[in-house]
Amino acid sequence: MRYNRLGNSGLKVSELCLGTMTFGTSEGIWKHIGGLDQNGADDLVKIAFDAGINFLDTANVYSEGRSEEITGQALKNLSIPRDQVVIASKVFGAMGEGVNQRGSSRVTIMSEVKNSLKRLNTDYIDLYQLHGFDNTTPIEETLEAMDTLVRHGHIRYVGVSNWAAWQIAKALGISERKGLAPIRSLQAYYTIAGRDLEREIVPMLRSEGVGLMVWSPLAGGFLSGKYDRDNQTDGGGRRVDFDFPPVDKERGFATIDVMRPIAEAKGVSVAQIALSWLLHQQAVTSVIVGAKRADQLNDNIASADITFTADEMEKLNAVSALPREYPGWMFERQSGNEVKTEPRVLK
Repeated sequence: MRYNRLGNSGLKVSELCLGTMTFGTSEGIWKHIGGLDQNGADDLVKIAFDAGINFLDTANVYSEGRSEEITGQALKNLSIPRDQVVIASKVFGAMGEGVNQRGSSRVTIMSEVKNSLKRLNTDYIDLYQLHGFDNTTPIEETLEAMDTLVRHGHIRYVGVSNWAAWQIAKALGISERKGLAPIRSLQAYYTIAGRDLEREIVPMLRSEGVGLMVWSPLAGGFLSGKYDRDNQTDGGGRRVDFDFPPVDKERGFATIDVMRPIAEAKGVSVAQIALSWLLHQQAVTSVIVGAKRADQLNDNIASADITFTADEMEKLNAVSALPREYPGWMFERQSGNEVKTEPRVLK
């Protein structure tokens, strides 16, 4: 297992992160995603920790708080030292009917962090993430609240999830101007079947030194290997009942057509090829992998050992490439117009 710095910070996290969205169960989407009880979760956390994964990602809304409870209990049941694991959680989603039980206001953040700390049975959360962008709350208020939590020791680092490039850039400017704890990471959707964030977000992340955590690296099961042009509905898995995230299926199936022979030649699965491709992307800090069974998690972990030849990577990149779009194609056209200069020699 390799370890990367979380953005422009000193925190080291494993290149694979165990996602706990499958821990616990509830109504709504959690019927399709969750389902693991405490014993099942303990087994997965042990497999992950033994493999070198030191990074766990959860959220207050996952199974209405049950995921956080199970995650905290698993660490206790397995006697995993708190300082040997990095816990990430989130705030933003609705946790009740009250108007202040959702969003990113100071009131909500201060209330929800206490609830998450209690459920996780810990004194601090390593990475506390804003799970979405709250357009009803001033960014300054949200950032000041997160900074307060850092200064009080309730959280160590600030992250966001599902934010646009301009929103992160604006927040970084505000944090720098006001001396607040900066955003260190973005958790975003990214797969070989959905490379949209390469247009604006990836260049911004690399420019500003913000880390990238990838959610749904298999596109909600689309890249599990169960689906192709001839089998789009009966392969099993949650995507049959919960078709999310959206995928350009024509480009996606074309990508799978290229992935499958590469996987067969290496004796691995299509899913492992998809995960490994992400691990080869320079902008990626950690890929979040979730599972309901031990064999699924072990397969995901094995993807870290896969390498590609230059030819294989070229084929994968070409078939999954995004359609050209403005201003990207204009940047490409103008990139050769720089004035070439020779070093000035002083005599």
